[in-house]
Amino acid sequence: MIYTVMLAPLGFAPTSRLPASRFLARQESQVQMIDSAVIIGVAADSGCGKSTFMRRLTSIFGGESKCLPIGRETNTLISDVTTVICLDDYHKWDRTGRKSNPEWPDGITALNEACQDWDKMAADVTDLKAGKTVSKPIYNHITGELDPVEEVPATPIVIFEGLHPLYDDRVREALDLSIYLDITDEVKFAWKAQRDIAERGATMEDVQAAIDARKPDFSAYVEPQKQKADIVIQVLMSEVVPDGSGKYLKVKFIQRKDNKLLSPAYLMDEGSAVSWTPNAAKLASEVGVKLANYDEDWYGNPVSVVEMDGAIDKLEEIIYLESQLCNTGTKYYGELSEQITKNKDSPGSDNGTGLMQTLCSFKIREVYEKLTA
Repeated sequence: MIYTVMLAPLGFAPTSRLPASRFLARQESQVQMIDSAVIIGVAADSGCGKSTFMRRLTSIFGGESKCLPIGRETNTLISDVTTVICLDDYHKWDRTGRKSNPEWPDGITALNEACQDWDKMAADVTDLKAGKTVSKPIYNHITGELDPVEEVPATPIVIFEGLHPLYDDRVREALDLSIYLDITDEVKFAWKAQRDIAERGATMEDVQAAIDARKPDFSAYVEPQKQKADIVIQVLMSEVVPDGSGKYLKVKFIQRKDNKLLSPAYLMDEGSAVSWTPNAAKLASEVGVKLANYDEDWYGNPVSVVEMDGAIDKLEEIIYLESQLCNTGTKYYGELSEQITKNKDSPGSDNGTGLMQTLCSFKIREVYEKLTA
């Protein structure tokens, strides 16, 4: 409710934004208007960890994250200063309409660009950025139907998460920062197999068939967004622990270097190529941990990459890793470790997904504070 960053804030004027201290946030159930909002886009396929990332992100800004109190099913999450909007709400058709549609006699997946109401999405992004309340649709994930609209006021930070936040030019150009969660095919299969076989009685063949059915539209409409994003969190199978189950991972934090708002985090020495295996006496890890930092080219754009492979056994010891990370956007030494420990029950807290999602959250806060200074 996704993680290289494009020079996203096209046409914004930092001086036109109110300081963060002057934003009027939610107080209990009442929402007051603001003059402008910082807009974040998070793109990813279904089942790629967006909900976990949203919990980490809203935790950084404080306050409990909860559903918008409309008295019925909603996908919109709110906290003290953030609103998270699910882009599934902009589907043109309900579940039945996607399966049986005169325009698409063979059915259409939710990943297809033809399945989205781009005009409404662009209008709502623009209005929320201007501090206006919007009446937006709701896609009910339980019934598969399109429910009546809900009223969503703007807050200091509005996050649009889902399949296509970077696909439409109007929406993408309204974003102040864009993130893509890039889960490789091998990891995606391992994660889906773990869930569907255990919870739904699926076979390995069922899992592969489900992935294959979505693959053409994913490749055509979702995956290309990672070329345009400002930050990419890429999740691969571990090389430290090559078990193939998806339990152990190598996670890359890829940051565009040409974004004037984004100051890339790095390991030990900015601009250097670093490969670091932490001292085993200082870090409890049965399987081992390895970190690296380097520059490379990402679809024709210069990026800085920080990566972590392996897992740790004692979360409190992640402070050792934090001690070697620089320019993280934290306010004080230990804040990154504190946040990871705070969300210890979230998936990936003991590996690179927790580290990089938390690091990304701090970089979002850093950009937000630059825009509202």
